[in-house]
Amino acid sequence: MKQKTTPLNTLHNLASSDEYIANEEIGDNHEWSNIETPMHKNAFKLNPKEKKEKIAGYFTKIMNTLGLDLTDDSLKGTPSRVAKMYVDEIFSGLLPENKPKIALFENKYSYNEMLVEKNITLYSNCEHHFVPIIGRAHIGYISSGKVIGLSKLNRIAQYFAKRPQVQERLTIQIAHELQGILETEDVAVVITAEHLCVSSRGIKDVNSSTISSFFGGKFESEQKRQEFNNYICL
Repeated sequence: MKQKTTPLNTLHNLASSDEYIANEEIGDNHEWSNIETPMHKNAFKLNPKEKKEKIAGYFTKIMNTLGLDLTDDSLKGTPSRVAKMYVDEIFSGLLPENKPKIALFENKYSYNEMLVEKNITLYSNCEHHFVPIIGRAHIGYISSGKVIGLSKLNRIAQYFAKRPQVQERLTIQIAHELQGILETEDVAVVITAEHLCVSSRGIKDVNSSTISSFFGGKFESEQKRQEFNNYICL
């Protein structure tokens, strides 16, 4: 996929309707600009409590603009609930302090075949429309002398999922993180997901799903790819 770089301040400087339409097209075409999650230089200036206070205020304005009555018992707590959900839950992967702590172990069993952890549940959100991406990740690696606890594979995948994402970037971020931790290029990641930006709006196709993959090191060979794919299809 050809990558296009969009300035971080684009949304703050929409000078004309043409610029707005251009950014709408970028979103619907699922363009992405960088392997790293786009963050501005002051991203961590506010602590989580301060972020929640600001988000609650902004969301109050959104609800008021939509015409909702925030004095209603069902709605009055919504801005703070949304803010808490954003910071503490669905976008918690934006905070470096939430990155999983990883311990490696010696491969004392001399297990030299691939290890595959499949059907890892993923909940993320499309960075173009802020609606859910729901899917599964399948991860494989071949040890270079170190092994990782199985649950850490899940935690790493979920950490990178808990931020505004595109599926291609998510796949690469998980793979690169594991390559660095395990000190090996021999890592494979496949993600299958449903995008609610496709199924609940726009084209409204409820039957389609998206598959993305990363194959590094030994997994670049057709034999290893096929072996990995056979395992995740069991």
